[in-house]
Amino acid sequence: MAANYLPYEPQQMMLLPESLQEWLPEGHLAHFISDAIDGPDLGAFHARYDKDGPRNQPFHPAMMVKVLVYGYATGCFSSRKIARKLHEDVAFRVLAARNFPAHRTIRDFRAFHLKELSDLFVQVVRLAREMGLVKLGTIAVDGTKAKAKANASRHKAMSYGHMRKAEAELKAQIEALLAKARAADEAEKNEPELDIPAEIARRQDRLDAIAAARARLEQRQREADLERGRSDDDDQKPRGQDGKPKGGRYKRAFGVPQDKDQDNFTDPDSRIMQRAGGGFDPAYNAQTAIDDTAHIIVAAELINNASDVRELPTMVTAVKATLGAYPEQTLADAGYRSEAVFAALAGCTDLVVAIGREGKGHRAINAHTLPLTAAMATKMKTQEAREAYRRRKWLAEPPNGWIKNVLGFRQFSMRGLHRVQAEWKLVCMALNLRRMATMQTA
Repeated sequence: MAANYLPYEPQQMMLLPESLQEWLPEGHLAHFISDAIDGPDLGAFHARYDKDGPRNQPFHPAMMVKVLVYGYATGCFSSRKIARKLHEDVAFRVLAARNFPAHRTIRDFRAFHLKELSDLFVQVVRLAREMGLVKLGTIAVDGTKAKAKANASRHKAMSYGHMRKAEAELKAQIEALLAKARAADEAEKNEPELDIPAEIARRQDRLDAIAAARARLEQRQREADLERGRSDDDDQKPRGQDGKPKGGRYKRAFGVPQDKDQDNFTDPDSRIMQRAGGGFDPAYNAQTAIDDTAHIIVAAELINNASDVRELPTMVTAVKATLGAYPEQTLADAGYRSEAVFAALAGCTDLVVAIGREGKGHRAINAHTLPLTAAMATKMKTQEAREAYRRRKWLAEPPNGWIKNVLGFRQFSMRGLHRVQAEWKLVCMALNLRRMATMQTA
């Protein structure tokens, strides 16, 4: 007997149109993101287009934001891939409601609305608080560089020492080409055909790029030397607060980088940072503050300095600016330990900050010169502080792991510090919405 299959008619046409919302099951992430984006005030996005008048017909900002956020929430970060998904993926088609912006339109929308997307992160955190998913009892602050790789090639970077050699070589090549251009026509007949002006221009462009990169490194070094108390007239001799030499000698002149210091040509704002497992990459230092209620990221900042030591006050202040209150307790590892940090946050939140690396000791602390650090070291010996600090990994590390392994985010799409800062908040907002949708249906 022949099998009795369910009807299968690929060419069957619909007599009545279907509702787009019915294409996805109830509780789908796309529905949640659509509702969540409809809630906040998107007036800042509309303001850019209001001045163009009624003749201009851009894509609706709410639709563009929903598509962009859903793309990041599902691991689709490329504008080209998002544009393709609008034709191939049901969830994207539901959110776009039969709109098909080109990849350039999506790319430009993201680039033009960096501030607005950053502000939207704040509104999503406040929505999470209204849903009861943020309590500000305890937060954990952590930094990650492995997930914050810059959109820059390691092969497009050059060390300070190599820059000086390359500049000398390029100048010699330019001089040789200029000499060749001045040679007699008879002598040139026997030479291979060469577009000398183009060759000179190409080398000059390269020379200018190297000179600009060298200037950036030297300016960065001057700023670092000033922070260490040096001055441009110190004759490489360390001086005390009274201005008198105190013995010894600096190895480098003021403002001169080490030969191994590097700058990247594709994204000059990035910095060479060590990656997990060994090796180095151009990267940024992404910071997150995680609330202990539902692992919601309540603050997301990003810097181009590998050190975390100054960022704890920034993160705690960002939480206060977003939610109107300081967290009751803040957990952080030894990378944030600093006398200045403890002074800045005194009375704001109950700080629990490790003094040494986990499982290892630390140097003796002078209670006279570092009284707040000594007090924190004493506090960390108490059972209460140790139990609180044990929760830090449980709080801080899962969201960083989700960003890498659930969203699949391993490298920024944008370049430049302020653009990457906005994209980091977009990534964290997308993760928050995924988490909020999961907790709502749990």
